[in-house]
Amino acid sequence: MSESTDLRSVPRHLNDPPSPLNPTVGLFLGGYVLAGLTIWGWFVGHWSLPPLVLLGFLALHLEGTVIHDACHNAAHPNRFWNAFMGHGAALLLGFSFPVFTRVHLQHHAHVNDPRHDPDHIVSTFGPLWLIAPRFFYHEYFFFRRRLWRGHELIEWALARTAFVLIVVAAARGGFLPFIFNCWFAPALMVGVTLGLFFDYLPHRPFASRNRWHNARVYPGKTLNLLIMGQNYHLVHHLWPSIPWFRYQQAYRATKPLLDRRGSPQRLGIFESRADLLNFLYDILVGVRSHRRPRSRLRPVARMLPDPATRRRWIRLLHRTAVGPRRPSLNRRLGLVSPSGSSAHG
Repeated sequence: MSESTDLRSVPRHLNDPPSPLNPTVGLFLGGYVLAGLTIWGWFVGHWSLPPLVLLGFLALHLEGTVIHDACHNAAHPNRFWNAFMGHGAALLLGFSFPVFTRVHLQHHAHVNDPRHDPDHIVSTFGPLWLIAPRFFYHEYFFFRRRLWRGHELIEWALARTAFVLIVVAAARGGFLPFIFNCWFAPALMVGVTLGLFFDYLPHRPFASRNRWHNARVYPGKTLNLLIMGQNYHLVHHLWPSIPWFRYQQAYRATKPLLDRRGSPQRLGIFESRADLLNFLYDILVGVRSHRRPRSRLRPVARMLPDPATRRRWIRLLHRTAVGPRRPSLNRRLGLVSPSGSSAHG
């Protein structure tokens, strides 16, 4: 069966636009209700900080899925309301909707490409505990690649102006502590969550650009609710117009196809010693070379005190390097079968 036929094998109703009242609209409104409750709890209710931070985190966590589906025009069937939800979610998250949209679509077009996939840099350019600040790279990528279309530069300027005005008003009005404690701190926490579940876990070990192997699935009902379907991330990459609340259903319908294609269907962290060691390395260090013979980190070896330490450093660079491997090397490593399908997730 051809690849194009396989891609059309997902049930048609799953690709249909969502209804005007759908779960994503609920997430959007729920996020704003929680944000409003956070504001009330700080200024009127005088609640303690932990529940306020938790409410802020939940509000932004919900909006993370809203902005993601909106950038794929899957949040609402009406284009105006889809964009409205995208901009509204971006405002709470401190993002810019046109930046998020254009950069995210570049990610879909160039998954795991070290030069052209902006999320690849987010995932592989440092330790996981610092993944949230690396999202600022998106803004740099947007302007460096001149990705805007139509009036999107104006939209970016308005969004950034609104953000600055809120912070300035907070400074002048004496409620800057609320901004830092109940907005910026939860945003940092959500940045780690989004980086982990949208970028890092779905694409590790970052070694394939093949559409059937460049992301993974790790099924689970509880995870499906907690991270709103991102444990079925490969389904999203294969059929990006499917809304998040249909990922699990789409996975069940297409599992035989994914099995036949050898698509990764496990978390890929605890299944082997190498998986676990790579994950621990990413938590603590996370800097990965993209070119084994000429790694940009190789010169660090010259600063190490003795030949044995230098050799261990270079071996570490080779073992943790990421990027597409040659098919022949894949077969020697046991990553693909002779027929070309993936032997492991």
